[in-house]
Amino acid sequence: MSAAQYLSEGREFVDASICKYLPEEATYPESIHKSMLYSVLAGGKRLRPVLVIASAEAVGGNRQDILPFAVAAEYIHTYTLIHDDLPALDNDDLRRGKPTNHKVFGEAIAVLAGDALLTQAFYLMTHSGLMSAIPPERLLQAAHDMTDAIGTSGMIGGQVVDIESEGKPIDAETLEYIHVHKTGCLIKACIRAGAILSQANTDQLEALSNYGEQIGLAFQIVDDIL
Repeated sequence: MSAAQYLSEGREFVDASICKYLPEEATYPESIHKSMLYSVLAGGKRLRPVLVIASAEAVGGNRQDILPFAVAAEYIHTYTLIHDDLPALDNDDLRRGKPTNHKVFGEAIAVLAGDALLTQAFYLMTHSGLMSAIPPERLLQAAHDMTDAIGTSGMIGGQVVDIESEGKPIDAETLEYIHVHKTGCLIKACIRAGAILSQANTDQLEALSNYGEQIGLAFQIVDDIL
């Protein structure tokens, strides 16, 4: 199977359960749940959850066992997109050919929808009842990794440096910091998560971590060029 075929098949697998762990639109208060589902169902490559699955399978894991964690990775990514599109940040009107979340639901609901998706992601990542085949200490380790990747020492830190660098000359070191942290940290954490959850040994985890660093940096560079 080619990489493109694997990604397509993995996307279909994730999409089949992407709404499974969210309240239905009609659940009160409807506005927040409509907003969450609007962005979650807006399409996309589902790269991050597929990377969770791929790394798990690379070390002998079962994708079904770690599906909630993979879905959580997509919720985290979707939260970042909702917030990135807000007027205070990128101020985008369109996302994947559709009006951005805040254009449809207003800025306040969009902020809360992003917050709610992030909260739901951590609910899933730490829910041992949904992933009973995974040792609880492995869930905790993977969730801790993800927390570090999206906080001020990771994605948010990269976003802040990017904002503060706008309109200023930027050196190669700062640019690499932005690339590694803004996008690379989450991608690396997704790859590490699948391996951690699937009992990867030290050598396997180190190799996949190194791979995650490189692919995360490459992804951001390509995104900037395009």
